[in-house]
Amino acid sequence: MFSKIFSAATVALAASTMVSAQTFTTCDPTKKDCPADPALGKSVSIDFTKGNDDSVLRKLDGTSVKFEDGGALFAINKETDAPTMASKKYIFFGKLDVVLKAAPGKGVVTSVVLQSDDLDEIDWEWIGSDTAQVQTNYFGKGDTTTYDRGAYHPVADPINSYHTYTIDWNSDSVKWLIDGVQVRELKYADAKGGSRFPQTPMEVKIGTWVAGRKDAAKGTVEWAGGYTDFNEAPFNAYYKSIKITDYMGGKTGATSYVYGDKSGSWESIIVKTDGSSDDDKSSSASSTKTTSKGESKTTLTTVASGTATASGSSSEASATGSATATGSGSGSSSGSTGASQTGASSTTAAPATVTGAGYMNKANLALGAAGLFFTFLL
Repeated sequence: MFSKIFSAATVALAASTMVSAQTFTTCDPTKKDCPADPALGKSVSIDFTKGNDDSVLRKLDGTSVKFEDGGALFAINKETDAPTMASKKYIFFGKLDVVLKAAPGKGVVTSVVLQSDDLDEIDWEWIGSDTAQVQTNYFGKGDTTTYDRGAYHPVADPINSYHTYTIDWNSDSVKWLIDGVQVRELKYADAKGGSRFPQTPMEVKIGTWVAGRKDAAKGTVEWAGGYTDFNEAPFNAYYKSIKITDYMGGKTGATSYVYGDKSGSWESIIVKTDGSSDDDKSSSASSTKTTSKGESKTTLTTVASGTATASGSSSEASATGSATATGSGSGSSSGSTGASQTGASSTTAAPATVTGAGYMNKANLALGAAGLFFTFLL
């Protein structure tokens, strides 16, 4: 399926949809003053087989999640389902480890996303009908000019087997790892000289959604493997655990992150340590504009210490509703891949991709990008 070369007309259709449906943001700090982002400021771990930590992750409207022996169950029963959980706080560079097995089914997408207020984004995505690959992607500032940022990586049976998927993100690079084996690396300079490198504080989003809807763009449906057959529902994804580590821009004790100007550069981010933020982002960015930008210009090598592990029980969320957005997206890239191993690999880890391996032709990547910028409406 993924080696198929689609027609220019199909690619154009997908591209036109991508441009008109960017990821939603409630306030873009590169365009106006926005509330401060509350900082996670530490490392937290959640074992979803024991429930959720509601102080870390929230369920978005319309989301129903059950917590079972296999982890957090994200079920798709109809085409408007899009169960999603998002972090209540942000990380400013950091590391994300998620253990999961993706949902099956044509047109069904499982996602792990880091996303900022000014539309920087780092992704993992799984197509339910692809039993041998996972996709990675990134976006910078909602750039919709080209569609060659995505990559595909082999992984052993991602639908029926748990694997650990990692994003390790700092001011120099983004690394994607599967079971401890690096499969891709994006260098700062390779993202349009850094201008499209994801570099602003991000929240974490996990969930599933339907790209194979009857009303979805043709390019999106083809990328997702076809129209979803709901006679085969439910389509279940299991998130077993998650660990989120905030590097805090190289500082310690971060309480909030403030955009010091409208450049969207990591150097402009002010790391606040005075407790001036709260969980619902009510702090005013304008009240901190006089703080020196130099506060954030540090060597980003400090890793947050200490963990908080959730072990309490949690019942099924009862919120009801539906998602009406259809998948479409965008991106441009000149990212690189790497095959260096980081840490120990599990016995089921897929081989790391070598430089250039796993990248598809631009037509296929355009269609792949069509799903990525659906990514979870707030």
